[in-house]
Amino acid sequence: MSASRRTRRILLAAILYAAFSIVVGIFVADGSLRPARRPLADDDAAAMRERARALGVEMQEESVTAGDGTVLRAWRLRPPKANGNEVIALHGLGDNRLGTRGYAELFLARGYTVLMPDARAHGVSGGSLATYGLMERDDIARWFELLEASDHPGCVFGFGESMGAAQMLQSLPALKFCAVVAESPFATFREIAYDRMGQPFHLGPWVGRTLLRPVVEIGILRARWKFGLDMDAVSPDHGVQASAVPVLLIHGQEGSNIPVRHSRMIHERNLRTELWEVPGADHCGALSAAPQEFERKVMGWFAEHDAVSKK
Repeated sequence: MSASRRTRRILLAAILYAAFSIVVGIFVADGSLRPARRPLADDDAAAMRERARALGVEMQEESVTAGDGTVLRAWRLRPPKANGNEVIALHGLGDNRLGTRGYAELFLARGYTVLMPDARAHGVSGGSLATYGLMERDDIARWFELLEASDHPGCVFGFGESMGAAQMLQSLPALKFCAVVAESPFATFREIAYDRMGQPFHLGPWVGRTLLRPVVEIGILRARWKFGLDMDAVSPDHGVQASAVPVLLIHGQEGSNIPVRHSRMIHERNLRTELWEVPGADHCGALSAAPQEFERKVMGWFAEHDAVSKK
């Protein structure tokens, strides 16, 4: 093969690789910021109200307006014998508030009032973009302020799973949670992007760091240029570093969606945290894999940092 032909083929391959990276990067960015919305069906809401009545729980609709004017919606559930503390429970990507129902019932049984919001661009909350904590950290602050103003709780605790866990951790520098529990969070948006590149091929994050690095970079640039979002600022890891709020990290060792390395990374950089790795548990599967241990650890974590009981 002549040198000129070899050069043309290399040039053609480079052009095709660049075109592929641009197209896929734009597609991935737009899809990530506009996830499929799981609606809150009337039947589901009715079933939840019926369940609340059966438990003797008072259930009411709540809403707040975010800094950009987006209206966010939630349920607040008060148990018959409230302990004076409240929990904000945050769901994962593509889900709605019903995704935290099992956790909410656990908290209600222990006397905690529970707020179950739909994240922006999820459920029946407003917003067209999911920003993985960039805007949601302020949304969480609005909910926190609502609870403090209306109920004056002794403690506000936080619980989040997956995306909700990552959003919760990013809100910590600005909010005085007594303690939070974060199940299966990602460490940074960039790190989970590397994982996502390798997952279709059942490979690790090295694919995103090397062969498909241009796709990641173009996706991040797309978010900045098209939507004005700095996705490199999405960092639950940094949120924990900048806060003194006690954090219990929970992560299934078999988790394939968000690998356990993310919670390990947060824990290793923030040794004030505690990390429970759950054998045999998949993504956000700790409650199913080890229900008694889950209840003991989570409720024990809240009790350990309960300002009301220490008065």
